Amino acid sequence: ITMEVEEQQQPWKTDFYLELPKVELHAHLNGSISSNTMKKLIAKKPDLKIDDQMTMIDKGKKRTLEECFQMFQTIHQLTSSPEDILMVTKDVIKEFADDGVKYLELRSTPRRENATGMTKKTYVESVLEGIKQSKEENLDIDVRYLIAIDRRGGPSVAKETVKLAEEFFLSTEGIVLGLDLSGDPAVGQAKDFLEPLLEAKKAGLKLALHLSEIPNQKKETQILLGLLPDRIGHGTFLNSCEEESLDLVDFVRQRRIPLGKAGFRSLRQ
Repeated sequence: ITMEVEEQQQPWKTDFYLELPKVELHAHLNGSISSNTMKKLIAKKPDLKIDDQMTMIDKGKKRTLEECFQMFQTIHQLTSSPEDILMVTKDVIKEFADDGVKYLELRSTPRRENATGMTKKTYVESVLEGIKQSKEENLDIDVRYLIAIDRRGGPSVAKETVKLAEEFFLSTEGIVLGLDLSGDPAVGQAKDFLEPLLEAKKAGLKLALHLSEIPNQKKETQILLGLLPDRIGHGTFLNSCEEESLDLVDFVRQRRIPLGKAGFRSLRQ
């Protein structure tokens, strides 16, 4: 029996799961945009000639990791101003709240867009303003923000991001609570990010590190685990089926480091 048929036959189950209080700890802002919000963004920028299929993964469809990163580049074109980031943040928070999420951690990489005048700082401020306005609208959800480092930016950009995160960590009363290391796992090396990540940890920022997302990255994973992250992103190849990872699996178990998985919100809307 398919899930769709089961939901039609037993609608109470849908209501039960909708009303069940939830915690969402791995929500990439640009990966959480619903089809409704995407349509609004596309309508605002008709000159880009972007359609729905370029920004979403239809149910039952698959995309490679490379195709997913290409899709995010398209989404970045649609979210190029502080106003776009504010709207997206508010819509994402409301939809998570409607789904029964009571605690939400958003993560997103600050971006500079010369065409619109958006700076990395105004990007972060727009996310924070969206969180603030959602709270003022009395949505029943507690929202925090992890500022993300994109591996493609390299160590110099990572250092800038850490400084930005430290600034907002001290001024937002716990709304900005940590850093996320993410982006294309095939780009850059873990050792390049050690210095800025250690600086962040020293400043009291929590660390959520994407690691072991692709095969044959044991040394890379060892380096990042050496930072004792507060959470691991994905860790797809960090499992007991991968013989070379057994010692790393034991390391994670002994230190009880949680793993978080991400999904695309638009996958189900």
